[in-house]
Amino acid sequence: MAQSPQIHSQTLEPSQGATPAEVTRMQTARALGPGLLIVAMVAMAAQFLSDHYGAPVMLMAILLGMPLQFLSEDPRAKAGIYFASRAILRIGVALLGVRVSAEMLVQIGAQNVGLVLVAVAATILMSVALAPLVGKNRLFGFLTGGAVAICGASAAMAISSLLPNRAESERDLSFTVISVTLMSTLAMIVYPVLTEQLGLGPKLAGVFLGGTIHDVAQVVGAGYSVSDEVGDISTLVKLFRVTLLAPVVFIGALMLRKSVPAGAKRPPLVPAFVLAFLALAAANSFHLIPQAVIGPIDTLSRAMLVAAVAAVGMKTSLKELKDVGGTAIVIIVAQTGFLAALVLAGVMLLR
Repeated sequence: MAQSPQIHSQTLEPSQGATPAEVTRMQTARALGPGLLIVAMVAMAAQFLSDHYGAPVMLMAILLGMPLQFLSEDPRAKAGIYFASRAILRIGVALLGVRVSAEMLVQIGAQNVGLVLVAVAATILMSVALAPLVGKNRLFGFLTGGAVAICGASAAMAISSLLPNRAESERDLSFTVISVTLMSTLAMIVYPVLTEQLGLGPKLAGVFLGGTIHDVAQVVGAGYSVSDEVGDISTLVKLFRVTLLAPVVFIGALMLRKSVPAGAKRPPLVPAFVLAFLALAAANSFHLIPQAVIGPIDTLSRAMLVAAVAAVGMKTSLKELKDVGGTAIVIIVAQTGFLAALVLAGVMLLR
């Protein structure tokens, strides 16, 4: 991963009466502005394609961003693109906390909560164990396994932000976002048919769809394509999986700290964006967040995540993406199949 670009202040003649803080803000805006404007345009184009043609917005964001990779090397745009791929990402993940609350646990039921917990943990552990067997490192297994097990592109972005900087970091993240989104779209089409073929009732079908499909948007599409009841249950189960992002990131940060050599800089035990996520989730659980603002905050969170994915795409070389190799695709398919089989087995036992 490229080192964080320095924001070079340009010579600005402060207007009469301007304070040093105002001058600093002007310099920062000038440094970040061009890159952020480009990222915003790519994100809006991705959202347009999603709204009008039904394409997954995260997939469109990264695919539209990748041909513009040369802009991430332009001194005028580099700082803004980097800022979007890191800072805006973390704010977007933190704001996801408004989606979740403790009430979900009661509504889902203890058995289903246990099933989802086991499935998520087992998928991540399986991924970390499988990666070295096919020539990938355990960090790649953690990244892809967390994305499959929790919430697709959003989880991939959050987990990637705490992994050590490596030359292939951006490439691996882009590959994960693309492949997980494609698998999630395929699951959205296939899984509802599977639930009908197996004769699963509304609750069990909702648990299966919410417990296996990668991205929230695809869960909503799959669930409500069956019935309103299945859609409600699957969305609830999926949002519970989203809440597991915080403990997974915490455990990941803890393990990474232990592996850092003595004297080297360690990642924070609990990243600030995870604390913000938990704080918002707690506030929502105690009904401290007005219902009128939850929707707009959720929309802002998604917009920030789309922008962050677009920025990651703009930092990824198409040539480098080819170097990931076919074994990485095998890992994603195996993780998806493992999660689906495990949740389906649990659902069948609960019939």
